[in-house]
Amino acid sequence: MYSLAELLRQYAKSRPESLCIAFDGEFISFAELDKRSDRLVSVLLGQGLVAGDRVAILATNKPAFFELLFACAKSGLIMLPINWRLSAREIGAIIVDASPRCILSDQDLVAKLPPSAELVDCPLVVLGDSYNQWRDADSHSTIDSLPIDPDTTILLLYTSGTTGLPKGAMISDRNLSFHQRHGSEMWGFSDSSVNLVAMPLFHVGGIGYGLNAMLAGGATVILQQADPRELCRAIVEHKVTHSFFVPAVIQMLVDLPAIEAQDMSSLEFIGYGASPISETLLKRALEIFQCNFAHAYGLTESCGTVLTLLPEFHDPEATNKERLRSCGRPVPWAEVALFDLESMLPVAQGEVGEICVRSGMTVKGYWNKPEATAEAITADGWLRTGDAAYCDDEGFFYIHDRYKDMIVSGGENIYPTEVENILYEHPDVAETAVIGVPHPRWGETPKAIVVCKPGQTIEAAALLDFTRARLARYKCPTSVEVVEQMPRNASGKILKRELRAMIWPEK
Repeated sequence: MYSLAELLRQYAKSRPESLCIAFDGEFISFAELDKRSDRLVSVLLGQGLVAGDRVAILATNKPAFFELLFACAKSGLIMLPINWRLSAREIGAIIVDASPRCILSDQDLVAKLPPSAELVDCPLVVLGDSYNQWRDADSHSTIDSLPIDPDTTILLLYTSGTTGLPKGAMISDRNLSFHQRHGSEMWGFSDSSVNLVAMPLFHVGGIGYGLNAMLAGGATVILQQADPRELCRAIVEHKVTHSFFVPAVIQMLVDLPAIEAQDMSSLEFIGYGASPISETLLKRALEIFQCNFAHAYGLTESCGTVLTLLPEFHDPEATNKERLRSCGRPVPWAEVALFDLESMLPVAQGEVGEICVRSGMTVKGYWNKPEATAEAITADGWLRTGDAAYCDDEGFFYIHDRYKDMIVSGGENIYPTEVENILYEHPDVAETAVIGVPHPRWGETPKAIVVCKPGQTIEAAALLDFTRARLARYKCPTSVEVVEQMPRNASGKILKRELRAMIWPEK
């Protein structure tokens, strides 16, 4: 396996003028990406940053993400992508926890950052012309040092937790380098591939997946967001061979008027994740796109895919249609097992247990959170996902439930406790519980069940506005139900399973 820096150096020498990144009319070769990341290292180190310092980026998708990632792979600096969809309050909490030494931001997102007084010794660089001039101040800078230790943290991705507090997953160069193997061995990437990346680059499903073609010497087309018309245009214009979407985006694509008239013949592969694909949608997508489909199961802490349902198991006419609900089988470099939640002993084949993963892709732990790290990763290296599943006699895994009550809405992970903490700030809320309910486009969205304080009433619209002022929009409940009391067990814990059964009987 090669480090990220080594691979970029190799391609900059062996195929210097080959297209590496296409974005909004800009075309960047491998040689140019190598130079840009060198210059970025030079300017950052020149400002006094040292290995281990964090460089934050608050932006929509753009090449600067990969310029910064490769700069960190060359220097040991740590890239800190921040979800621009978060509220200013949530962004501020991440800034406080990670203490970046430099922030790169889109102009229209600067207002979400904490006041300048709270950003001591942390210069802000606005992306665009200002960033380009700052990066290229010494246009002749090159970095001759050898690649860093592969276990050095170079990426810090924040993921919400069951406590409602964000946790920074520490991702190493070694973790990310597995995307070279995954892309070539599992999903058919090569130096002739053209990969369309529209998933947000602050997610592992964006920046991790976005490395697949790059690390194989192929081209990567970046879109700012997954707008279906723009996706369709990009596929046709750039002759895209590979892409990855959440099922909700696939649904939007197949619903485009006259989609069948578009020339999609370049497509070879579409990956999807976050939820299984319905048989109806899969059949329609296969008819339109005429390419292979594969399901991916992974999480931030696994640095990407650990289970995949390969194309040969995506035949909607097959006798075993149940397999379409499967997450698939483990990738060759990952051990995946099911353990009893309490004893951490293996469960019998066919029984439900917690999905646990042991792999070179597993992150080092959580930034500044040794206790949370110990809870998530056992002493012998098993990553506890919190997802309950069973495995059939052919080694296919099926998600059964979510131990952590996580809601997956349009590919975004939403943790109920985080939303509940905000709802409890409302002066008229006595008790609350948040669950996922069906949604025709996003799969599921949060629903707030609340008990009012004595003598008080709550208007649903006002409560929804209250959450929207404090949370990213996608985390906010889409509906509210006021109840007299919550169902509880003998110890007083709210029984969310009963709440789901009342509202979503099939769950």
